Amino acid sequence: MNLTMFDQFSTPELMGVPLVMMSLLMPVVMFPTKSPRLISNRLLTIQSWKINLITKQLMLPINKPGHKWSMALTSLMIMLLTFNLLGLLPYTFTPTTQLSMNLGLAIPMWLTTLLLGMRNQPTTSLAHLLPEGTPMLLIPPLIMIETISLLIRPVALGVRITANLTAGHLLIQLISTAILALMFTLPTLSLLTMIILFLLMTLELAVAIIQAIVFVLLLSLYLQENIK
Repeated sequence: MNLTMFDQFSTPELMGVPLVMMSLLMPVVMFPTKSPRLISNRLLTIQSWKINLITKQLMLPINKPGHKWSMALTSLMIMLLTFNLLGLLPYTFTPTTQLSMNLGLAIPMWLTTLLLGMRNQPTTSLAHLLPEGTPMLLIPPLIMIETISLLIRPVALGVRITANLTAGHLLIQLISTAILALMFTLPTLSLLTMIILFLLMTLELAVAIIQAIVFVLLLSLYLQENIK
């Protein structure tokens, strides 16, 4: 039973071809592109308004030189949000439950912000490793601790979103299995369990949105530390 339960996190295949590529292409299908016409439809108007709102909120804590990152950060948030929400639909696959994919997004973005700071302001970036006024005896261990803390940031980004989404999907799987087992023997208890499942789905919906926002917000904070 455990094998069946965890099989939902394995990449589904059709004739030996991983179907995760279809999930990666879903945003292209779901989000329409603007047409050259002067008057667009309501869907495009709402989509543009939401994207502009997300971009403004992301750029608030970042200085003006970092605003050139607005397109990359906004696109990353929309992609993560789309994958997280698609995973809640029946018979779908959530790419963001794979640690390899999350680390593949977190490590390059974090490394880019770090290299950006080392190139533009190396003194300020290195000063983050040692708090001001540190006693002489504490300098070596503090530098070591801060370096480990710096290097663990991308791992924390990837593990956070993977653990939260995986835990939620496992709970949904367990409660759904309990509902099916109790449906014919204890229908009243099965109905109560179904209410719990509905509440859990609502919570998982909020978690899917929050995790996408937290992932990009932490990247924006790392960017802010490494720009002038």
